[in-house]
Amino acid sequence: MQLPWLDPGDPLPDAALAWGDADPVPGLLAAGGSLDVASLLRAYGSGIFPWFSEGQPILWWSPDPRMVLQTADFRLHRSLRKTLTAFRASPRCEIRFDHGFETVISACSQAPRAGQSGTWILPEMLAAYGELHRAGHAHSIETWIDGALAGGLYCVAIGRAVFGESMFTRRPDASKIALAALVAFCRRHGIAMIDCQQKTSHLASLGAREMPRQRFVSHVAHARREPGPVWRFEPVYWNELLPARSSIPT
Repeated sequence: MQLPWLDPGDPLPDAALAWGDADPVPGLLAAGGSLDVASLLRAYGSGIFPWFSEGQPILWWSPDPRMVLQTADFRLHRSLRKTLTAFRASPRCEIRFDHGFETVISACSQAPRAGQSGTWILPEMLAAYGELHRAGHAHSIETWIDGALAGGLYCVAIGRAVFGESMFTRRPDASKIALAALVAFCRRHGIAMIDCQQKTSHLASLGAREMPRQRFVSHVAHARREPGPVWRFEPVYWNELLPARSSIPT
């Protein structure tokens, strides 16, 4: 089966045309094209994302089924709940959004994706998502402890459609704290789903599940047209995951 080749500016094929289980590489849709902001927005808004390694052309994917995290289904295990409770209470800890996007994506590029021996966040990807960030459609969720970046993740957002990309950690549970903050933020702003792209046991342990691609694409088509939230984290958002702290009588 021949893979469509795209010149820069060419439209992507429909996500439903991605290779299936009987084809050489399930989920692969097309090769070529470009990573400019307009192309990335069209891709994500159609349920498609780029993923390629050094020496490969740009490869576009739309797996079926799609791994997603329904924010209502996020599993806050006892150990993580304890960690978040301590994190929220400590003046030494905070969540920041978009404070150091380039630092976050660079750190993520040092952490290989499951099943890969090298990074998939190549220099051209770093540049492309930096432009997407400056256009207001890529965000970093950052865990800071004692004034230092301890871990985090970055995502793509179009309206109320959110697509998780990659995470990293420098201290235990720092990336999980960032994910929990993203879930809390999404719950507060009525964002029902975070795209996880591919199935991993780690994501499944946190409540992510597979969804038929057609249903996923339909969700994105609706959510991307809704007005997006202001990407800023407020401590009160932790109440979406943890019991609200009682006010102290004066």
